[in-house]
Amino acid sequence: LFGDNLMGLKILIIPGLTLTEIPEQAVETIKTIAGADSEVVICEHANAHNHIVDADIVLGIVTPKLFSSAKKLRWVQSISSGVDSFMYPEFINSDVLLTSEKGLVGEHLADHAFGLLLTLTRQLAAARDLGPDSWNNRPELRAQEVELTGLNLGIIGFGGTGRAIARRGNAFGLKIRAIDKDVMAGTDSVKKVESTEALDDLLAWSDVLSICCPLTQETDKLINQATLSRLKPGAYIINVTRGEIIDEASLIEALKSGHVRGAGLDVTPREPLPADSDLWRLPNVVMTPHTAGASQFRASRNLERFISNVEKFRQNLPLDGIINKIEGY
Repeated sequence: LFGDNLMGLKILIIPGLTLTEIPEQAVETIKTIAGADSEVVICEHANAHNHIVDADIVLGIVTPKLFSSAKKLRWVQSISSGVDSFMYPEFINSDVLLTSEKGLVGEHLADHAFGLLLTLTRQLAAARDLGPDSWNNRPELRAQEVELTGLNLGIIGFGGTGRAIARRGNAFGLKIRAIDKDVMAGTDSVKKVESTEALDDLLAWSDVLSICCPLTQETDKLINQATLSRLKPGAYIINVTRGEIIDEASLIEALKSGHVRGAGLDVTPREPLPADSDLWRLPNVVMTPHTAGASQFRASRNLERFISNVEKFRQNLPLDGIINKIEGY
């Protein structure tokens, strides 16, 4: 798969938002595993073109311009959980392997998803915004508060994030269903994972709809005017994966009409979301600026996977977190 000659590997590490610095101990470990004749280079993205020409492996984001300079590249491990930025024709059609943090980011994304949901259902944002005047609005706040116990949680996409959300939903006493494009076994929280053919039924059933799927051609604007019309009236929508999965104008219309009771969004259809978007002004929307992916454990988890994968790469073994470049996840 990788060829017979793995001597003298050049490994290029490009730090970014989710991997700001590389501990010296990690660098030494990578050098030891890669072999005595190997080289590890750490540089900012602006200078990466000077080093990617003869790099065999990259840990970081490789743009189309950067990829055009790569002559020996065999494998990239992304430092973003979503890999839609890699889905350009030159990379897809190449023999370069792609791995990612797939399966490693679900826990903190799920924490964030429930933070957004509880902010809506328990009127936390409203109470914060009212400040001292919140005491004069206690009846109104209490009238809007919702308990999660017994509500229906529908999950679109049952990878690491969907599974982590299901575990938390189970602890909150929610009834849970999940759909996924891939055939997979159930879990303690979701006994049976349904196919995407069950989408319409899931929408009509859900009191809370959680978007947990990657952005692909199939999921781009999956939540649109037509699908929203089939969503259970008064449902909440939570999205912590990719904003483009939801059509902005359709969501705004559904929020204004009350068909969607509230939306908790860490990702938006346009990023950064322009100040003139109605999403900023709707009282039934809470948003964070694409920060759900933050965790004190994230960088170390990705580095641990990368180090393990370097060893597997040298031994010609399958890599962890492999991405199907045709499917896009």
